[in-house]
Amino acid sequence: MNWDEYSDWGSRISQWAAEYHKTLRERPVRAQTAPGDIAAQLPEMPPEGGEDMDIIMSDFERIVMPGITHWQHPRFFAYFPANAAPPSMLAEMLVSTIAAQCMLWQTSPAATEMETVILDWLRQAIGLPAGFAGVIQDSASSATLAAVLTMRERALNWQGNQKGLSGQPRLRVYCSAEVHTSVDRAIWIAGIGQDNLVRIPIAGRLRGMDPAALKVAIEKDIAQGHCPAGVITCTGGTGTGACDDLDAMIAIAKSYDLYAHVDAAWAGAAMICPEFRKLWSGVEKADSIVFNPHKWLGAQFDCSAHFLRNPDTLVRTLAIQPEYLKTHGHDGLINYSEWSVPLGRRFRALKLWFLIRSYGLEGLRNRIRNHVIWAEGLCERLEQNDDFEIVTRPVLSLFTFKLRGRNDQVQIDYVNNINDDGRIYITQTRVDGQIAIRFQVGQFDATKTDVDFAHDVLVQMAGR
Repeated sequence: MNWDEYSDWGSRISQWAAEYHKTLRERPVRAQTAPGDIAAQLPEMPPEGGEDMDIIMSDFERIVMPGITHWQHPRFFAYFPANAAPPSMLAEMLVSTIAAQCMLWQTSPAATEMETVILDWLRQAIGLPAGFAGVIQDSASSATLAAVLTMRERALNWQGNQKGLSGQPRLRVYCSAEVHTSVDRAIWIAGIGQDNLVRIPIAGRLRGMDPAALKVAIEKDIAQGHCPAGVITCTGGTGTGACDDLDAMIAIAKSYDLYAHVDAAWAGAAMICPEFRKLWSGVEKADSIVFNPHKWLGAQFDCSAHFLRNPDTLVRTLAIQPEYLKTHGHDGLINYSEWSVPLGRRFRALKLWFLIRSYGLEGLRNRIRNHVIWAEGLCERLEQNDDFEIVTRPVLSLFTFKLRGRNDQVQIDYVNNINDDGRIYITQTRVDGQIAIRFQVGQFDATKTDVDFAHDVLVQMAGR
């Protein structure tokens, strides 16, 4: 393909993209294919010669699109959204065109300096105090892994990377059962081990860790000769929106000199609205915090904002500087590859710059506020219907419910029937051991009409 052909196809694909988004409500939300349907249409061997783009694009429509679940669909109420607002998508086109590898300041100064400034914009937007520094990770999973690795090194007096964990005391990390499974994976990868992830009982409407139980667990581990390393808290947990009492949890962590990390992957975006910040009161005392602009703010995936009280601890954990990665003649430069596990880095800050400038913080706040209001309204309507039982009240725009008086299998069948129907998309979770149905509002283009439509589908399918 030459650049004239690229220009032509770039224009045609942009037109296709706009039409796709404008007609999404006409498509089933979840892919309606069976396992193996897509693979069966792909040749077993790669082509020896080049093919025309008209044919490739036709096959894309015929083979690929039927197997796509439409995360940008306004009636996507499952999981948490992975939004892609138009300005963010345009920025990603530019990033793909430039195709810079932004691992060091010298490999693209604009990418590094913009990341520093735009992360400070986000810091201000969510109300964190000055002094926190930010870096863009690919996902909250990577930020949590970085936090766990830092906990490990700090607890071992920075000897873990050099000497390994053999012969060291057992490291212990504390969290509730409401945290995301990325915490478990980080514990595995860090070599700490699943058995050393201590689950603290929950209490209260927000299903946060019990402070007294956390303190007891730490004291017990110290008495047994173990080495407490850190506490991982959550604001807006994936299952039910659980929120730990950060004031209490971080105070306990600090009293034992433990590293405190806050996972606010979904809910952190809502903190651009000052009225929601009560959900993470005390966050300013944390050592690190993560939230995903690629969820509720509309940034194209992937884009995770990782804030650190003292980035030196992270750099000390992760930085390696062979000669070929040094920038000579310039002191005090930030090389963000030293702040993350991967060496390679994309120019992710550009889409945040486009996004925030295009909508302004107030435009983004209005969307989040609407989603919260609409979710609360739907919860109230379902509560008034005898077919439904509310399991957990709304936390921001997430709540859980179930069919009244039905067993777990009926709840799962209900979810599957709705998703097979295709008009809306929802998921299930477990609350206190029993199946409940999750519903969250967060797709960037969702309207109140879409949420009202979801109510009608939920009621209709319950009647079946």
